[in-house]
Amino acid sequence: MIELPQGELFSANCADVPWQASALTAGLSVKNIAVAGGLEMQLVRMDPGARIPPHTHELPEFIYVLEGELRVAGKALAPGWASIAAPGSQHLDVHSPDGCTFLLVDRPL
Repeated sequence: MIELPQGELFSANCADVPWQASALTAGLSVKNIAVAGGLEMQLVRMDPGARIPPHTHELPEFIYVLEGELRVAGKALAPGWASIAAPGSQHLDVHSPDGCTFLLVDRPL
């Protein structure tokens, strides 16, 4: 993943960035776009039935659903929906029954 130094600008054609299996959990693939200012940008693809383990946010997290349905804390998020998590908030139930793809901005793992 590219880490940008202070004052740098970067653009990427995400079609050229390869999907990689996520180390976080089975059923997740990511396209690592870049890291800047302590936050990373990724495209995330969840296979049908995939679940993200419960976690607490140290920094803000921003999600924008592109395809499919992502369920966060019992709420179904369809394409065009966004989810924002403030520092200290918890995600106890994040999953996708039928698979989805979303844009994620959060702290690097």
